[in-house]
Amino acid sequence: MAFNIPFNKNEKLREVVRRIDGSEKIRAYIEAANVTAIARLGYNDHGYVHSKIVANIALKMLRVLVKHGLKPGVVKDHHLSESEAEVVVVLASVFHDIGMAVHRVNHVEYGTAIAFQLLNELLEGVYDERAKAIVVSEVLHAISSHEVGVKPLSLEAGIVTVADALDIAGGRARIPFSKGKIDIHSVSAMAIEGVEVREGEDIPLKIKIKMSNSAGIFQIDELLKPRVLESGLKDYLHIEAEITGEEKRILERIEL
Repeated sequence: MAFNIPFNKNEKLREVVRRIDGSEKIRAYIEAANVTAIARLGYNDHGYVHSKIVANIALKMLRVLVKHGLKPGVVKDHHLSESEAEVVVVLASVFHDIGMAVHRVNHVEYGTAIAFQLLNELLEGVYDERAKAIVVSEVLHAISSHEVGVKPLSLEAGIVTVADALDIAGGRARIPFSKGKIDIHSVSAMAIEGVEVREGEDIPLKIKIKMSNSAGIFQIDELLKPRVLESGLKDYLHIEAEITGEEKRILERIEL
């Protein structure tokens, strides 16, 4: 399953994604993470599809924010280019949940350990030793801070945190929901019809969330909002959620 990324003449990003697509090892780790998520814990998708969605959202957010004058961490602090910032957000998006191959508990710590090895192999020959070390460090930082409770300290990390939380459309929850996992997480996810991320006018990024049922507000208020507030990006986002059409019934009944 290829990563369809808009490269925009970023040849290093193109090469890195080509290597990801050709790596059986990376694919196996991501598949193992998804087995933990779906088969063993009854969670929603944390596999290749989720990684692709997060990577594309993150890359779009980065390009819009850079266009509006924000400086990525690798540019501001390490004097690398915006091309390297794009590589960082895509790699962090691909690897952010890879630690779930071990367990959901402490998956961030496991993820940084696994990603460290994979990244050094993946970037060999793409960058010189200094640039490679910085890119690896920034990707690991973004992975380590993508969960609530650890503050992202770079633009790239903040973007990955929000992009991860924006993959909330109902498709992610259909497998656990169909298997009988009925709780506020699965029901509220089923209420999200779609998420649109585009460039705004007064505020750089406008995010429009379409819901079929008001249960979707849980996804926004309890899961997305804390990520936005902690990401450092709240002043650059406008989030709008609305119920489109007649409110759809998700459940007929529930018994405890």
